[in-house]
Amino acid sequence: MSRIHEALKKAEQERAATHGGAGQPSLATVPVYDPPASTETPAVGTRAAAPAVPAFASSFSVETLLARCPQTGWKPDMESMLFMNGDDSARGTEEFRTLRSRLYTLREKMALKTLLVTSALPKEGKSFTAANLAQVMVRQHGRRVLLIDGDLRGPRLHLMLGASAGPGLSDYLQGRNDEFSIIHRGAMENLFFMPSGTGIADPAELVGNGRLKILLQRLEPLFDWIIVDSPPALPVSDASVLSKACDGVLLVVRSNKTPSDAARKARQEFPDNMLVGVVLNGTSKESAPYERYYYEAYENKGTATKA
Repeated sequence: MSRIHEALKKAEQERAATHGGAGQPSLATVPVYDPPASTETPAVGTRAAAPAVPAFASSFSVETLLARCPQTGWKPDMESMLFMNGDDSARGTEEFRTLRSRLYTLREKMALKTLLVTSALPKEGKSFTAANLAQVMVRQHGRRVLLIDGDLRGPRLHLMLGASAGPGLSDYLQGRNDEFSIIHRGAMENLFFMPSGTGIADPAELVGNGRLKILLQRLEPLFDWIIVDSPPALPVSDASVLSKACDGVLLVVRSNKTPSDAARKARQEFPDNMLVGVVLNGTSKESAPYERYYYEAYENKGTATKA
């Protein structure tokens, strides 16, 4: 915990120096660049009927996954999807490679396969981080990644990937679709996407019905990583509920925007052994290279180690 407080204090001092006075500090770790967030938000549908028990697929194998998952033509936003435009040296790509390396280092110390990506507040870059982390993971040969849009309140991943919004997670949780019919494939090899699905009025109750954990347990053997984008941790309870089905949590904070007290409160939403790190997003390219890097990782016993 002492390193977390040191990072907060340092961020506050840097912000004060930048703006000539006291400001709201933010947590710091591996920084990534995030283009301006889109203001477009998909509409939320009407209240759905009581969910039925989902129909599980009879066979779980890579062959079944490839045969049954629909492959569609994605039209990604090339400005925000850093690894889909063919420029391996684009700003932000190296930071995501560093983040990937550190997550693999953590995996040597703890069971870490299903990762929840969240933030304290909206528009801090969690969806941007989740999507690009999934992309950099599959850049390693033979790695299969499932990216899940678990933000049933304000889904954005399908817009960033240029993919369909459904069928998806909410349709499965309501018993309308089986596992493979809600997993989509695009042009990027080994990257699979599960959109949020049909809009619903009571997402917290739906994600907390226990079926998500069963779904992830059944899909885990087919993927090297499962990355879940969740709603922000403070406005609603969804992130805390979703984290119970995951191995670890990655918290995204935005440079010169996220209030320090909000970051602390969001961190307290998760047990010490669940929070694997924080990402400082939206840093300027003028930042000094060595001052921009900070990473805090938590082992199973709750002790902090620097990756």
